[in-house]
Amino acid sequence: MTSGWRRELRPLLLLLTIALAAGYHFDTLSISLALACGLYIIWQWLQLYRLHHWLKQGQSTQLPSTYGIWGSIFYQTQRLQQRSQKHQQRLQAIINRIQDSTAALQDAVLMVDSHGNLEWWNRAAGEFLGLKAPVDVGQPITNLIRNPLFKTYFDSVSYDEPLSIPSPVNAQLQLQFNITLFGRKDRLILVHDVTRLKQLEAMRKDFVANVSHELRTPLTVVSGYIETMDMAADYLPPRWGRMISQMAQQSRRMENLITDLLMLSRLETSHQNQSDTIAITPMLATIVADAQALSGERDHNITLAIQSDTQLRGYQDELHSAFSNLIFNAVKYTQDGGDIEVSWSDHGEGVRLCVKDNGPGIDEHHIPRLTERFYRADPSRNNQTGGTGLGLAIVKHVLLRHQAELEIRSTLGQGSEFCCHFPAERCLTD
Repeated sequence: MTSGWRRELRPLLLLLTIALAAGYHFDTLSISLALACGLYIIWQWLQLYRLHHWLKQGQSTQLPSTYGIWGSIFYQTQRLQQRSQKHQQRLQAIINRIQDSTAALQDAVLMVDSHGNLEWWNRAAGEFLGLKAPVDVGQPITNLIRNPLFKTYFDSVSYDEPLSIPSPVNAQLQLQFNITLFGRKDRLILVHDVTRLKQLEAMRKDFVANVSHELRTPLTVVSGYIETMDMAADYLPPRWGRMISQMAQQSRRMENLITDLLMLSRLETSHQNQSDTIAITPMLATIVADAQALSGERDHNITLAIQSDTQLRGYQDELHSAFSNLIFNAVKYTQDGGDIEVSWSDHGEGVRLCVKDNGPGIDEHHIPRLTERFYRADPSRNNQTGGTGLGLAIVKHVLLRHQAELEIRSTLGQGSEFCCHFPAERCLTD
């Protein structure tokens, strides 16, 4: 038993002793005990009332003074209150420091609750998005950022890739949104100003397109002279034959490179919305026939399996270019006499084109980068097999314009398989 409880027990025993003595003396034992218990209960109730009143005042008034167990309770309560205040002050200091640091960020930071209502944002968010406190606190974020692309992105709850849209208050600003889920579907939104990056990307695209256009004319002239010299090779010294042949080969390679660069430039800048209904079967038959001609004496076994009558809604020239790149690549990289399988089939809710070969395969670490411009899995850049390094980049851009995905599976020494998955909204059935 603690000292506090012992101090509480002594007055209780003294009260009962006095009640017993008075009751025995006046022959009113039961009445004396009842009065003693009543006084004790009233005392306890009074102390409880004082504690409740002090707590109700928010512990802002002076702590009531008493003794016994209630004095210990008052003291321990005050200690807990003081300790809680210290913890609150410490937490508030941490919160203030976090808010000060996020307020100093050049990137915008926003916190949105599980219902999509805006809870907090920093200074940069106010500048980028035109938010105003306290009016916008508790408002749905999709009402404050009125952009259909943002609403679709926000409601999708799939934030693997960032979203880039113009600022709602300044169309010249390009903002990139990154959303992270935390807690019970609360969201932390980071917004970066990517205007400069977008401008540099546009400059790069314009530069590539302009240079490609400018190079085409002089290259056509050079190619024409080389072709003329090649036709008159019989009248030239014999040692010139090899030089002219190499010049013609490199000239054709440059023409292919410029053609691919212009194709990429057109894909990146084209905004045409009018799509056509494309019959895939005759297109693939034509490409496979061209691939067989490209194989020539290498004698590849190229098969075409049409397992679906599904047509596509899209752009004829772009899809022809993408499918040709995949099939011609299989011919270039597969050993003489190798097998190449081209198939068109239904897959899940959509449709897919697969090009499979039993060639040398691709090392796993190359696969994520194959669709980058000028990236070559063949480090030697062999002129016999290597192209411009832009083929798969063109395929990637064409598929993006058709909401499709490119899947690459390959095992070194066992061949490769490239599959284009088209969604159901692009499919049309006879």
